[in-house]
Amino acid sequence: MDSAAAELFPSFTSRRLEVGDGIEIHARLGGSGPPLLLLHGHPQSSAIWHKVAPALAAHFSLVLGDLRGYGESSKPAGTADHGNYSKRVMAEDMRRVMAALGHRRFAVLAHDRGARVAHRLAADHADAVERLVLLDIAPTLAMYEQTGEAFARAYWHWFFLIQPSPLPERLIEADPAAYVREVMGRRGAGLAPFHPAALAEYMRCIALPGAAHAVCEDYRAAADIDLAHDLADREAGRRLAMPLMALWGAEGVVQRCFDPLAEWRRVADDVRGQALPCGHYIPEEAPQALLDQALPFLLAR
Repeated sequence: MDSAAAELFPSFTSRRLEVGDGIEIHARLGGSGPPLLLLHGHPQSSAIWHKVAPALAAHFSLVLGDLRGYGESSKPAGTADHGNYSKRVMAEDMRRVMAALGHRRFAVLAHDRGARVAHRLAADHADAVERLVLLDIAPTLAMYEQTGEAFARAYWHWFFLIQPSPLPERLIEADPAAYVREVMGRRGAGLAPFHPAALAEYMRCIALPGAAHAVCEDYRAAADIDLAHDLADREAGRRLAMPLMALWGAEGVVQRCFDPLAEWRRVADDVRGQALPCGHYIPEEAPQALLDQALPFLLAR
């Protein structure tokens, strides 16, 4: 049951949409206007958008999706090559969700893991994605290729979660709430930015059956099959043509370890963006700063 809905999204409805192979994707729906898909990161769910959803709903028909393996969406067992948690498959989930809702072409606002899914969605389905806002990431391939000690220490969970099953799953399942507190609370702002109902929702969802395995498979795919897909794009010279805005936290690891605009310009033709006065969890740490930048960009036609 989606326990966050009444308090965080009182005017939204919830749907579970079949996307094939028995997989159902949970989404929150609200607002009116052109379609906008919102995708969350790790270890969270679509609840991350509760501070910005009301303002966005005044302009857009919002679809707040829970990624495969997260929130209330299906959590299938991973395949040997982790392919069913590849960003290609997770992106196709979201394309099918949007198509089922009658949205053949749409904009995307996405954070963290969701932004990696959005990158692949735009690469594989350029005809569907009008424009992108990607929050606090550089491209996955660039981040792995440039991994140094500072990044590895800060993003320790990237390397913990990709360890062979079932070691990380067992450790997460031993105390799922503690895992959420550690991953989210160790960053600069601590747990202060998170509404108690949202934090409780993240803790509830990571404890659902299959959730620990699913999030590990997401990261295992990112360190393997996703890199192969990204490298194939690079070698073929495939680039994103739609307008792309990259926003990142001035106090975060992406700012310290990478040059986000330069990295996005390596893979996309029309890139703009800037740092915002916050850390990693932009929608919850700096909702107004996010809206100030993203809304004019998303509304441009």
